[in-house]
Amino acid sequence: MKFNIVALSFILVLIPLFISYKNKIGIEKELFINSLRALLQLSVLGFILGFLFKIKNPLWYIPIVLFMLIYASFIAKKRTKFLFLWAFYSISMSAVIILSIMIILKIISLKPYEFIPVAGMIIGNSLNTYTLTIERLKRELFLQKELIERFFAIGANLKSAYKIMQKEAIKAALIPVNNMLQTIGVVAIPGITTGMLLAGASPLKAVSYQIVIIYMLVSINTFSALFGSYFFIREKNENFN
Repeated sequence: MKFNIVALSFILVLIPLFISYKNKIGIEKELFINSLRALLQLSVLGFILGFLFKIKNPLWYIPIVLFMLIYASFIAKKRTKFLFLWAFYSISMSAVIILSIMIILKIISLKPYEFIPVAGMIIGNSLNTYTLTIERLKRELFLQKELIERFFAIGANLKSAYKIMQKEAIKAALIPVNNMLQTIGVVAIPGITTGMLLAGASPLKAVSYQIVIIYMLVSINTFSALFGSYFFIREKNENFN
């Protein structure tokens, strides 16, 4: 670990801390604590990955990925105030589908330095999209009470009204990935490409890996939004009936 680079880069945190203090914005304490927390978490991650990358038996991936899924589901429950079980199902099903496809197509191998980071990236993005979807559905249910009443008035079932809200929620949850697809390579050089270039990889090789990651994110976000909205609507239907 290059401690001198890390120490010098903390200047980039001190600047916004000073701005917040000077302008009485009031976020300097939160920024400072979270910056130190990020430093600690990433340092620990570096040591853990050094150990994990020595794993020879892929069966050891099961408890590692399971821990990631459980923790992500806990965070999802905390953010959305929705059931842990549905978060776990949505994130797990999405992750298993995408990881299986990538392994079957030999896009990634079962080598720890490929499988574990990709699994973490998939689960992290699945968590984000799941929470966006549930939050949008909750908002739609609050704002569209009149729409639901109209559906009842014309003799339609609740499922039809929910279907419309589900489509809107999925569209909203996929806005970030759509924005990324439109701007990547033009407005911003994404993280994977930047990291590989800094490591000395050729630009075309770096871009090839980035394209794989982007397409993976499109798929994982779609599955997460789909499963999340399905389980949310199913739960609401059961509670209503």
